[in-house]
Amino acid sequence: MRGRGRFLPAAPGPGAPGDAGLYGPGSTAWRIARERTVLAGGPAALLLQVAHPLVAEGVRAHSGFATDPLQRLRGTLDAVLTVTFGDDAQVRAAAAHVARRHETVQGTLPTASSSLPAGTRYSANDPDLALWVFATLAWTAIEVTEVFLRHVGPEERDAYYRDMTRLGRVFGVPDALLPADYRGLRSYFDHQVRTTLDVGGAARSIAQQILAPDPPIVPPPLRPVPALLAAGILPPALREAYGLPWRRRDRIAFAVIRRAVRHAAPLLPAGLRYWPHYGVACRRLAADGGRPQRAVRRRNR
Repeated sequence: MRGRGRFLPAAPGPGAPGDAGLYGPGSTAWRIARERTVLAGGPAALLLQVAHPLVAEGVRAHSGFATDPLQRLRGTLDAVLTVTFGDDAQVRAAAAHVARRHETVQGTLPTASSSLPAGTRYSANDPDLALWVFATLAWTAIEVTEVFLRHVGPEERDAYYRDMTRLGRVFGVPDALLPADYRGLRSYFDHQVRTTLDVGGAARSIAQQILAPDPPIVPPPLRPVPALLAAGILPPALREAYGLPWRRRDRIAFAVIRRAVRHAAPLLPAGLRYWPHYGVACRRLAADGGRPQRAVRRRNR
C-alpha cells in the first residue's frame, strides 16, 4: 500500500452537483479512461514522451526524477483523470496547476541528437511539445484498451480522439496543430517516431528510473512487469532503442498477462475495475437528477 500511494492519485472532491465538466455519461472519453487497466500503458507513455530529446532534457533538468522517478507518472495521471472526470472548477484548477509547473521549464538542448542540434531551445509551454505529450496519451490509451480489454474499432477511435481534443486544448495544444481525426493523429505519431525521436542518454537514464525505481515500489516477483508492459506496447523501433528485451519468453509472458486481464477485468466489481474519479463523477451527476446541462451545452459547441 505504501508504494501504491506514491503514484496512484487520490479520489477527488465531490464537485458541483450536475456539473459533468468536459464530457459526461455516454462519452467515449469516460468509457475508455474510467478503466484502471489504462495504467498499464503508463510506462510506455512516459518512455514515448522522453524519447523526444527536448522532453527528455526538460524532465532531466527540471524534475526530481532521480529521487522520485514516478513523479511524472503520478502528476500526469492525476491531471488527466481530474480533467476527464472533474467538474468545471476542478478542470480549471488542474489546468492552472499544470501551467504553473510548466512556467519555469525551459532551456536548451546541451548536446545534439540525431534530429535536433545542440542549443535547440525547449519550453514546457511549447505547443509542439504539448502536442507530442497529448499524442502519447491518446495513442497508449487506445493501444492498452485494444490489447488488454477489447477491440476498439475505427469509429470508436475517432470518437475517443474527438473527445480527447478537448483535453488537449486544456493543456495548451491549439486547434491549428490538432490532427483532424484519429487517423491523422496516428500519422503524426508514426512520423515523430521515424524522424524526431531519439533515445539518448537522458532518456535512457529516465527510463531506468521509471522501469526499475529505487527504492522499489513492488515486490521482487513483479519488478520485471513495467519493462515487460512497455516492451509489449511500444512501437518496435522504440523498444529496440531502449534495449528492452523481447525474447520468446517475454512474448509468452506478455501474452499470458494479456489473456489474464482480458478474462478478469469484466468480472471485477466497479469499485476495483474503474478509477474512483469515475464513481465520484457519476454520483455528482446523480445528486442533481443526472442532468449535466453544462456538459450538454459544451458538446454542442
